[in-house]
Amino acid sequence: INEKQAMYLIKGKYRGIRPAAGYPSCPDHSEKATLWQLLEAEVHTGATLTTSFAMNPPSTVSGFYFNHHDASYFNLGPIERDQVADYASRKSISIAEAEKWLRPHLGYNED
Repeated sequence: INEKQAMYLIKGKYRGIRPAAGYPSCPDHSEKATLWQLLEAEVHTGATLTTSFAMNPPSTVSGFYFNHHDASYFNLGPIERDQVADYASRKSISIAEAEKWLRPHLGYNED
């Protein structure tokens, strides 16, 4: 991203969306680890993630940037057991771990 593009983003002069991990359309904070790895964020910026995926320094921001005129924000609805199991399988994590990160969106009681 060059300086001119950065200014467009800062001023909101772009067509698209900027969802972030932990927000309604992508509630799983652990996806920040994927982003950090892909971008080598710690190497390039010095920003780190805590074990709960909070960003340090506290002023750090991150997100997914989609530049398309039809892109729109959405909220994730209730997620059922089969969807959590599929998500856990694709991420190679346990169902309990997936439930931990998606808990506010579960459409069932954990038993």
